[in-house]
Amino acid sequence: MSTSTSTFELYLEPADSKRIASLCGPFDENIRHLERRLGVEVSYRDNHFMIIGHNDGITATTKILKDLYIETAPMRGRQQVIEPDQVHMAIQESKALEQDFTPDDDKQSVIKTKRGLVKPRNKNQQDYVRAMMVHDINFGIGPAGTGKTYLAVAAAVDALERQEVRRILLTRPAVEAGEKLGFLPGDLAQKVDPYLRPLYDALFEMLGFEKVEKLLERNVIEVAPLAYMRGRTLNDAFIILDESQNTTPEQMKMFLTRIGFNSKAVITGDITQIDLPRGQRSGLRQAIEILHDVDDISFTFFNAADVVRHPVVQRVVQAYEVFDRKKKEQNSEASRDHHN
Repeated sequence: MSTSTSTFELYLEPADSKRIASLCGPFDENIRHLERRLGVEVSYRDNHFMIIGHNDGITATTKILKDLYIETAPMRGRQQVIEPDQVHMAIQESKALEQDFTPDDDKQSVIKTKRGLVKPRNKNQQDYVRAMMVHDINFGIGPAGTGKTYLAVAAAVDALERQEVRRILLTRPAVEAGEKLGFLPGDLAQKVDPYLRPLYDALFEMLGFEKVEKLLERNVIEVAPLAYMRGRTLNDAFIILDESQNTTPEQMKMFLTRIGFNSKAVITGDITQIDLPRGQRSGLRQAIEILHDVDDISFTFFNAADVVRHPVVQRVVQAYEVFDRKKKEQNSEASRDHHN
């Protein structure tokens, strides 16, 4: 992306106050949306627009304003209204967000929070962060300790603080990992709350305890079991689905179809840690098969070499990988001997 800042003047013709009002939206909502997503400043008076920013952002903003203004032309005597979803789609179609990143620029994969910078520690983490900045749906798949959830929460906090989204929603399936939820006190949300602790811990580290508590009270941050997502459509939100290997195919499809306009979703999971009942297919496994070639959906796969916790954790993960590999080989040999 160009690093120089420029100013560009744009006159939208024909000058029509009703069409300008439709283009800009209530309280200039559509203009603010363009500013947040494309990193520009837009001011206007009548049909005269002033756009300040980097050259790529100016070019994209100018084209979007021109294209959307054409759509404000009255049809059958009725004024056409530009909705936020049209602005979102225009930004996506412009591919402007994809121009922000170059494959070998480490600085562009750094996430800024008020508590400091969150820097990827390896290539897979860099790819993961860049993918979250560019794509609307992102999968982070791999063993514990690779930073999947932590980096997703950091990206969500960054998007909220830069006002790219209005809220953060953190969710996970209510599946027992060897422990029985029924014996825990409280309702479903309270039963699942301990399982969401890694998400809370990351939020506390990046925003501070008091601010997180205030944002939770105002529902700017919402933490909920996956079951509570059914029937909702989430706009202007950063949504993280953690432990997604424990979703059923139906739950995964339900979650992915809840995502609304100007929303971003990150789905994290470890396909070697599935706690579903025997015979129940993992929604994450199926999603990898179905969605791997779908445009605007990214997959980042982590392995034991990406573990950034205590060195012994990396060795534990590697040992399990070797064990699983040998077990598969033994089962394969046993199956061949049986057929022979």
